[in-house]
Amino acid sequence: MPNVWIGFSSADRQRYWWRTGVMILVLAGVIVAAGLTVREPGRWWWLGGFGVFFVAMVFSMINWIYGRVLLSATGVEFRTFVSRRSIPWSEVAGIEKRQRVLRSGIWWDLRVVRVRGRALTIPGTLTNRMDAELEQKLSVIQQRWSRAPGC
Repeated sequence: MPNVWIGFSSADRQRYWWRTGVMILVLAGVIVAAGLTVREPGRWWWLGGFGVFFVAMVFSMINWIYGRVLLSATGVEFRTFVSRRSIPWSEVAGIEKRQRVLRSGIWWDLRVVRVRGRALTIPGTLTNRMDAELEQKLSVIQQRWSRAPGC
């Protein structure tokens, strides 16, 4: 059985890059505005705080956009910009679809529920529309899990 990659399509990556670009411009504008308007001695603390938040947000978005999962015969391998993690199929207790209601709308993603430890969100599955692509990703993951030896 060949390995299968789960992640964002190129169209989804492009759409999320546009959102990331808007967020980068907004945060850069806040940093510049704070630097020009705050005249008290503690302004460098404000600028440093915004700068650290800015870098962390950009890094998180890159990690989120390019994160993928490799489904193999032995297990699930999470590959993100900053880490690699492998979970054998024997440690998987279930695959669930999670719905989150936020101010920006309703978002869905897929999670690997483990026998021990916390559930892990599968990169490349976050979407704000309930579509066939998310259902297909869920189906592929569940089929791989059901066919895994020893499960």
